[in-house]
Amino acid sequence: MDLKDANLFVLNYHRHNKPVVGHRFSIGAVVGEDLIGVVIVGRPIARKNDDGLTAEVVRTCVKPESPKGANSFLYACAWRAWRAMGGQKLITYTLQDESGASLRGAGWKIIGEVSPAKRGAWGCERLGRIRQWQPIFGQKKFKWEKTT
Repeated sequence: MDLKDANLFVLNYHRHNKPVVGHRFSIGAVVGEDLIGVVIVGRPIARKNDDGLTAEVVRTCVKPESPKGANSFLYACAWRAWRAMGGQKLITYTLQDESGASLRGAGWKIIGEVSPAKRGAWGCERLGRIRQWQPIFGQKKFKWEKTT
């Protein structure tokens, strides 16, 4: 699916994240003709992870009434698509108060903890990388990965 439609879904249904600026690809999950969830995969946000073989799930979102396992289904679809494109690693982050059941269900593993970002630490006005602060940036996260 295109980024515009995936972002509209995120805008309408995501609990705490906003739409994203760019992506490599997005996938939608449907039941009948109803779009029930999306996953958006992009380049890794952290430059040190951007090696050309790693991509990052930057958003995943399902409707509250989605069937059980819909989020795991989207993570698994993203991994299969990335592998088909020649990718070797897919990463994502969750807040530490989120269960991670969807990721575990899709075979992902926690590989570390990420400290909260300091307000104003992201972005670089001089280089044109201006990021709007979101409260979620200031929370501890788990880093997850799926590899071959």
